[in-house]
Amino acid sequence: MKIYFVTGEPSGDILASSLIKALIKKAPDAEFFGVGGETMKSCGFNSLFDMSELSVMGFFEVLPRLPLILKRLKQTVADIERVSPDVIITVDSWGFVSELLSRLRKKNVRIPKIHYVAPQVWAWKKGRAKKVARLTDCLMTLLPNEPQYFEKYGLKSCFVGHPVVETDMDSIDTDGFRKRHGIPETAEIYTVLPGSRNSEVKRLVPVFKKAAQIIAEKTENPFFVVPTVETVAKTVEKIFKSEKIPCCTVTGRSERYATFKLSKAAIAASGTVSLELVRCKTPHIVAYRFSSITNFLADILIKVKYANLINILCSSEIIPEFMLKRCRPDLIASKILYFRDKTVADSQIKQSEEGLQKLYPSAGILPSERAAEIVIEIFLEKKKTDR
Repeated sequence: MKIYFVTGEPSGDILASSLIKALIKKAPDAEFFGVGGETMKSCGFNSLFDMSELSVMGFFEVLPRLPLILKRLKQTVADIERVSPDVIITVDSWGFVSELLSRLRKKNVRIPKIHYVAPQVWAWKKGRAKKVARLTDCLMTLLPNEPQYFEKYGLKSCFVGHPVVETDMDSIDTDGFRKRHGIPETAEIYTVLPGSRNSEVKRLVPVFKKAAQIIAEKTENPFFVVPTVETVAKTVEKIFKSEKIPCCTVTGRSERYATFKLSKAAIAASGTVSLELVRCKTPHIVAYRFSSITNFLADILIKVKYANLINILCSSEIIPEFMLKRCRPDLIASKILYFRDKTVADSQIKQSEEGLQKLYPSAGILPSERAAEIVIEIFLEKKKTDR
């Protein structure tokens, strides 16, 4: 079984890596090709090119990268034709993926196409549901309420749950972490997560850094740890090191999760990382903003109450959100300081863990296992029709 993966986001990279591991258990002879990131590479995956080249959000943020993105689209289509896989799995990144699938459709490429992570049509651009149904053969969703938006267009849609719930956080080793990174034993650790895209880092690091400075002024012995990825690590480190606040950067999943488990609280770019923080029982807020023009457009077009998955699942702002105009250092720092009160911190942890339980597909099966079952079902169906 040859499976071709395409993902352009760090969150998609994590999802795909969990799926690869589950597929290897169920189909040891499976071969994997395509475009992925650091976590997929740790599973032995060889990416066609650096996934970070696709990792950009916002209309005006995409424009400077358009020539490169178009080049990578052409390259990916050609590689799919060369590999001739049994199944194509696209993960998140609907902007890039939809164009890729459209090109494959025009070329009449008759390979089953599974899209993993539903575009958030319940938030904006509801018309995308019809397009997803036209371009794909199966949709695997992370949220239990999402299949209904796509099934009405005849698309096979399956709630598989979110693989973040199956990460073994209890085995994360925090011993020696402080010593490795020069963090005093008496220091209060705060996590700062400004994103993994270059465009995010440029917009969010100045805001998060200023929030860290305010926290440092109002606490006795803080230390700020910035987990990041290799592609932006040097940029992030350079910006934070220039300030007179005690800090360090770390890379790699084990160090990232060790940071979370030792932290008093965290400031995070809105996204999947929030679920990881919940799994580590780390009180946190989420924040995000685009360029000024994209902020303006997003404010008009996006009409949902919450951006955070836990908040959406619970219909309540359990994880404080500082989006667009509210992405301000003073507001962020003020809320983070509240978490120094153990009662406030414990309340968020308890409520968010209750929300997390809704991301399991069913008792006795893990999300990645359910996703792997669906992929194999699609593969076997193809084999039957090919006979």
